[in-house]
Amino acid sequence: MKIIPGPASKKLGESIAEILNVEAVPVFFKTFPDGESYIRFNIDSLQDEDVAIVQTTSPPQDQRLIQLLLMADNALEMKARSITAVVPYFAYSRQDKRFLAGEAFSVKTIVKLLENCGVNKIITLNAHNPKVLKTFNIPVEDLSAIPLLAEYFKAKGLVENPVSLSLGKKALSVAKEADGVLKGGFDYVSTRRDVVTGSVTLEEKQLRIENRDVIIFDDIISSGGTMAKTVKFVKEQGAKKVYSACVHPLLMGDAKKRILENGAEEIIGTDSVPSSVSKVSIAPLISKALTT
Repeated sequence: MKIIPGPASKKLGESIAEILNVEAVPVFFKTFPDGESYIRFNIDSLQDEDVAIVQTTSPPQDQRLIQLLLMADNALEMKARSITAVVPYFAYSRQDKRFLAGEAFSVKTIVKLLENCGVNKIITLNAHNPKVLKTFNIPVEDLSAIPLLAEYFKAKGLVENPVSLSLGKKALSVAKEADGVLKGGFDYVSTRRDVVTGSVTLEEKQLRIENRDVIIFDDIISSGGTMAKTVKFVKEQGAKKVYSACVHPLLMGDAKKRILENGAEEIIGTDSVPSSVSKVSIAPLISKALTT
């Protein structure tokens, strides 16, 4: 096996190669003045090799998706035996069905493009709707980094007997998964999302969190609006220390500032998306998936 660390996940790809004790293929890339991407593998051939391309597709999503497609098709042209696309943050996966008439089914389009470029398998993390990903022609393995995040809090001793919370009842399994490590109990904050505007409101719900440490777990923090509201909500219900934890810390604009100003002690994310809060590495998790 050879690992190809894409421009967006160079450090993560190299870490995976080091764990697996395999070669990391150097990738030269640049952006032309008109914005187009250039990709070159610094290797003569990939013939009969199993390759794993590691490329997250966080913002700028379109550029990073194009880079991923170029790398996959290039590996196909260079006669790779199999191509696994490791896409920690899977752009466009939140558009996982047609909510309104005439909408594009975005995630389906992206998977079709990857398939046409020779990808045999996709590995991703904490996808918005894993069930939808399993309906496509090529296998998609959805891993969960929630236990890794929970283990971080436990190992660092940041909290005592904490309550693990999810955003919304549908995501309660996330809080339950975290509680499997932290053992302090779990619950959810009731939320409602407007189908047209996408805005999220919190509904009144009494939580048993007074004088307790709380960790709010989520798959993605993008604008940070919902997380900031939730932090404030649980603080108002008497929580002692409140932490925000997510797998994909996009943290667009002033998201980090908003969350901290509303009372969060700290934001902890993974290196699925490299950021200032990426304290937890997913390299061991992905390495294991690539060898089983």
